[in-house]
Amino acid sequence: MEPLAFLDQFQEFHHIHGTNVRLDPTGTQATRVESFANGVCFSREPLSPGEIFLVEIEEKELGWCGHLRIGLTARDPLTFETVPEYSLPDLMDLGDSWVFAITRNHNRVVEEEAVAPEGEGAGDGGLAGGHRLGDGREEGGRRLPRLGGGDVEEEAINPKPKTFFTDSHLHIEKVKIPMDKLVGRSRPGRYSHILDDLYKTNALPPTARRSRIGVLYVPKGQGLADMHVVINGEDMGASAKGIPMLQPLFAVVDVYSATKQVRIVQVEYGFSSLQTLCRKCIQKNIVHRMALDWLELPERLKHYCKYE
Repeated sequence: MEPLAFLDQFQEFHHIHGTNVRLDPTGTQATRVESFANGVCFSREPLSPGEIFLVEIEEKELGWCGHLRIGLTARDPLTFETVPEYSLPDLMDLGDSWVFAITRNHNRVVEEEAVAPEGEGAGDGGLAGGHRLGDGREEGGRRLPRLGGGDVEEEAINPKPKTFFTDSHLHIEKVKIPMDKLVGRSRPGRYSHILDDLYKTNALPPTARRSRIGVLYVPKGQGLADMHVVINGEDMGASAKGIPMLQPLFAVVDVYSATKQVRIVQVEYGFSSLQTLCRKCIQKNIVHRMALDWLELPERLKHYCKYE
């Protein structure tokens, strides 16, 4: 599939969103300013088949239990008199919505149907196809005990890093997504070049800062599609199947609980822009991003090369 219809589309959040959400002037950064709920956001425009809506977690809030939720809805945000407080279960209960709760460890879809023993799973939303696509009620905004000043979950490094990405594109069915933007980058610093290699091996926890999470749908024929969630460059599988494509599908991002701020990452599907090519050329010829400060370049270009 060649995603030609949205090559030049600049993605933004919809101006309709949860009461605790504040958008920046560009419409690409969403911050939950109070509590742990009312953080539901939508894409400004419906997604095209194969188009990914990709966000990066920029800020966390210590003490809450639960994380980002992401998915699709066939409900136009303009039709909401009041945006649901939660994507799970409130938005899901309205119908025509499919939302996935991101967790620290268990996000990959198991295709084999998992049958829970009788009496199990009743309190945790149950299992659907071996993965959680439910209300995540065990993550219902509970406060976690503060054990010291750090966030162990966020800063932990996966002890089993995977191999480096060698393909320039992520392939999901017939959809091709450029790999360049799917993996986050560390904050500029002395060891950025080392940390970035760890990011590329997918050592970054899904719920940590700099983690990049996206959602898209892939046509399957007969007017139906499967929803896929992509975390740090890896496809987690079809988290929802048989989604009708008759109505436009908007992305849903719930800035929930421990996730406080997210930013949209623009993905270039066609030829890279001159700006992107210049950045790649500069990055290729420096040891790490702090070395950019030593170059005789405009400050805006230095900032772009550091942060994308």
